[in-house]
Amino acid sequence: MHHTTTLLIELGAIILALGLLGRLAGRVGFSPIPLYLLAGLAFGHGGVLPLQASEEFVGTGAEIGVILLLLLLGLEYRASELVSNLKTQYPSGAVDFVLNAAPGAAAALLLGWGPVAAVALAGVTWISSSGVIAKVLGDLGRLGNRETPVVLGILVIEDLAMAVYLPILTALLAGVSLAGGTVTLLISLGTVGAVLYVALRHGRLISRAVSSDNAEMLLVVLGLTLLVAGIAQQLQVSAAVGAFLVGIALSGEVAEGAATLLTPLRDLFAAVFFVFFGLSTDPADIPPVLLPALLLAVATALTKIATGWYAARRAGIHGKGRWRAGGTLVARGEFSIVIAGLAVGVEPRIGPLATAYVLLLVVIGPLTARYTEPLAGRLTRRAEPRVPVTPPAEADAEAVARRGPGANVTVDA
Repeated sequence: MHHTTTLLIELGAIILALGLLGRLAGRVGFSPIPLYLLAGLAFGHGGVLPLQASEEFVGTGAEIGVILLLLLLGLEYRASELVSNLKTQYPSGAVDFVLNAAPGAAAALLLGWGPVAAVALAGVTWISSSGVIAKVLGDLGRLGNRETPVVLGILVIEDLAMAVYLPILTALLAGVSLAGGTVTLLISLGTVGAVLYVALRHGRLISRAVSSDNAEMLLVVLGLTLLVAGIAQQLQVSAAVGAFLVGIALSGEVAEGAATLLTPLRDLFAAVFFVFFGLSTDPADIPPVLLPALLLAVATALTKIATGWYAARRAGIHGKGRWRAGGTLVARGEFSIVIAGLAVGVEPRIGPLATAYVLLLVVIGPLTARYTEPLAGRLTRRAEPRVPVTPPAEADAEAVARRGPGANVTVDA
């Protein structure tokens, strides 16, 4: 009974704090994500007010938060759009991998952590946070912008790449034989391929089966998503990728209805996810790794901006949209922490470094999303050479001099 009472008090305090922080962020026109993270640090181990009873509950809520973020991101897409996106954007995905995985791998090797840790840290720096970016795009009202499909296309490629990367990393960390790793990888690829095939061929049938005019649809969609996410995780595919694929499989009115019903639930559990991320970090572990994390954060913020700029340019989007796409991709989050958590057994120092790195970029990400484009515009204007403006009278005199004394010059009254 005492435990239940403590749990209710702690949960009430967390949700109230999240509501107040969200309102404060809304007042100043800023994304609430950094505030949620700082709240998590304050409530976590080594924080000001460590929580005891509700940590396990918050951890489960955080997993649901990531799943709902990816489900609603998937509802924005149709399967046919996804396939055409993959066909047109795979060069951008390759550039994204090279530019953003390389700094992480190089950092691990320079720190003397070995090749397996290098593969893990490459993943930490490579993958942008779909959850954070989806929230930021909504906060800034950019879901309808021309560059947003490009940003989502990069995120989709990254999320699907995780279905290949995570089994490989897990096999490397466990020291599994090549044959065992190959079987795991084939199961992952088969699962993703099967869901995409069903979504393309029978998406309307699935939508019709779950369609309803009332709140029952919420239960059906939510239950289906959690079930598929759990099965995906069991098959070594990320639960987030499973939820994303469910979102893609639903279309038309069902997708719109589900998005309307699930958005408030997503906002609540997404906030819980960001708090849990802070909770799982001991503030005392951060100062020793702050400098390498900061250098890595700055380097990979610039490489992500370059990735977004290149991808938007390939899609025929002009100046401002290119910079907005680049700035939006900077945030790292849920996948980076999952990867670091897997690798901690091989290299314990990767945990605090990844946490500090992600905390920095999850704070910097909403700022770059908002300010990269105006800052780039200002710098471009300063760099442009100024053309002197010639007064009209002098211009006429110059024209006469060029044409010769016999030329007629007409001057408007």
